[in-house]
Amino acid sequence: MNADFRSDFPIFNAPENKDLIYFDNAATTQRPRHVIDAVKNFYEKSNANPLRGLYALSSQATELYENARGTVASFINAAAEEIIFTRNASESLNLVAYTWGMQNVREGDEIAVTVMEHHSNILPWQMVCAAKNAKLVFLDCDKATGEIPLSELNKINERTKLVAATYVSNVLGITNHVKEIAETAHKNGAVVVVDGAQAIPHFKVDVQAIGADFFAFSGHKMCAPMGIGVLYGRRELLEAMPPFLRGGEMIEYVTKEGATWAELPHKFEAGTVNAAGAVGLGAAIDYINSIGFDEIIRRDHELTTLFMEEMRRIPHVHVVGHPNPLRHCGIVTFMVDGVHPHDIATVLDEEHIAIRAGHHCAQPLGAHLGVPSTARASLYFYNTEDEVRRFAEKLASVRKWMGYGN
Repeated sequence: MNADFRSDFPIFNAPENKDLIYFDNAATTQRPRHVIDAVKNFYEKSNANPLRGLYALSSQATELYENARGTVASFINAAAEEIIFTRNASESLNLVAYTWGMQNVREGDEIAVTVMEHHSNILPWQMVCAAKNAKLVFLDCDKATGEIPLSELNKINERTKLVAATYVSNVLGITNHVKEIAETAHKNGAVVVVDGAQAIPHFKVDVQAIGADFFAFSGHKMCAPMGIGVLYGRRELLEAMPPFLRGGEMIEYVTKEGATWAELPHKFEAGTVNAAGAVGLGAAIDYINSIGFDEIIRRDHELTTLFMEEMRRIPHVHVVGHPNPLRHCGIVTFMVDGVHPHDIATVLDEEHIAIRAGHHCAQPLGAHLGVPSTARASLYFYNTEDEVRRFAEKLASVRKWMGYGN
């Protein structure tokens, strides 16, 4: 495998992308040839409806699909029956809200979420609280560093039924102390839902070690295809929950009067599944494992450190969040004096640089920090130091392009 990994990713080798600097990895990563080939091979050699047919091709598709589930389970230290395939992290979080939440939250209960949550980990709990006349409580972060003070955990009490926390903020890049959050929640009898979408690509996750009752993530943020996500849930909780969707394959037996449900995990996987996406996710995990998280973390740290060093040299540029680049997990959110983030992104796009601009689906955090809109660059292991320096050179000219003297 090449030291810079670039040749593993066809998109960077396409002639039309020869000058592309892709710094929007927190939104979605690129796919290596290994993953693309795995999906292609499934459709070319093994395509059939899994779990249903008795013929050889269907059995082969089923084996590939379930092998992918086993790969995911090993990757996060879970049992295979605790792994539910969904479309994405948003669907995984909604599954928990509509099943566990609507079944267990009562009037007067509280649900605690951090102020830095992606909307996908706020809106479902707003829905549950509105339906059940419960209260949504926010754990606030320090405005300078993005860290959640341990004193905020005092908001978790005997009325708290559920705590939802992101492992890594998609805006600040800060890694939350989810183990301590889980310990506090469990002491008060609450369950813990962890949004792991930004964490899973960057460092090793062990759902047992952090004490997650539920853990959600998307494949497309870790080099896997779009349209495949994962929900991990503790077996005893999943077994007590009703199905999220009803239809084919999630039943054991159906009569005119009712039905009994299939065993885990199939109770939560109604209809024809995204088998090719699951196979692609398994291939992405194999690819990431072949690189190793030690190498991924090393490259994250080196690139982010260089990135923030370069930005500190540019007048009128301000990084949002922790001053230590090692606390950013490859995510650097920033502002330029007098220039709207949308204009920053548009100007940089003219230079073939892809970044994100806006509220990043985290408007409560923006309101808390007093910065409703920002620009965000997010790095991954296949980015390079040369790209960082080229980005800084172009960013330094943004104010001039917008008509400022410097």
